[in-house]
Amino acid sequence: MAAPQPAMMLPRELKHESLVLSTKPTASIHYTFARGSAPKNGRSRLVVFLNGLITDKSTWLPVMAGVVRRNRDTDYPSLLAYDRFGQGLTDDQDPQDQGREPGRGHDVLDVVRDLHQLITQISENNMETTLERVSLIFVANSIGCVIARLYADIYPESVAGLLLLDSMMANSNFDWWPDPDSSDFNSRELPADVEIKILREQRAKFAAVFAPDVLNKEGLDRRNVAELLPHSDRPQLSGPGGRRPLVTVVEHDPDWFASESLKSMGTPISLTMEYSNPKWHCYNQGLLKITDRDLATGPVVAENCGHFIQRDDPSVVVNELSSLLAKLKLSTILPLP
Repeated sequence: MAAPQPAMMLPRELKHESLVLSTKPTASIHYTFARGSAPKNGRSRLVVFLNGLITDKSTWLPVMAGVVRRNRDTDYPSLLAYDRFGQGLTDDQDPQDQGREPGRGHDVLDVVRDLHQLITQISENNMETTLERVSLIFVANSIGCVIARLYADIYPESVAGLLLLDSMMANSNFDWWPDPDSSDFNSRELPADVEIKILREQRAKFAAVFAPDVLNKEGLDRRNVAELLPHSDRPQLSGPGGRRPLVTVVEHDPDWFASESLKSMGTPISLTMEYSNPKWHCYNQGLLKITDRDLATGPVVAENCGHFIQRDDPSVVVNELSSLLAKLKLSTILPLP
């Protein structure tokens, strides 16, 4: 059924709809979809955009618009963005949450199963094909990257490409900085402008906002994420035809992120540059190993972008997605056996 459009100018190809998952018939999900060109080799392509916790699908609309406008006269894949239960324009909470501990009714594995059902129905109803004849490309930000990796692992040989934008560090509890209560803590190793009091304040502030046990409005329980994905460099993923998928990793601009953290969380720039940024970069380097080296690109620095790269500069995402799609065209990943 049709749903109200967001108040912004978008290409006519982008349609705003809602649907009911057949597995959860008491609630509906809002999504935006653009049908792509007819497949030329027997396999359709579907790009799925996956949100983080703080943003919703509206941040992907400029990216989707850019892809459509750039490729309108050529061929382009179908595009799908959606708001998970309890997020953005999806007002309904996950029906699974009823009767469970408030704020902890479902986890990322439940989100992956819902995503699979959503893609199955979109393939059949909007693309007039079956999911088995669709090559998926995930464009994900933050915890959306966790969802993308888990999906590709649980449903092997389905995902042809992943564009990972400043992935959440799945194996972290956001305790990035030295613990002043640790027996091996050495205050002389701190940046000169960071006092122990400031360090304690920052640790407490980040724990209150980002720790895995902190509740969120969509009721997504994150406490098992580190257990599900304890490493950034594995498991390796299997794409269509048994080949590894293409993977592009994009990370925030370290200087921009440091300034952004100072404004939003009061984090001293030296603390971000000394601890947070290096750890995040190391994590992103690990992500390149979930595929074969010749199929990996990055980490690419998104200049003048913070954590929400698609919001800060949609053109970065359009360009990197276009490059990934061009590589897929030249590869043997897409054709059906």
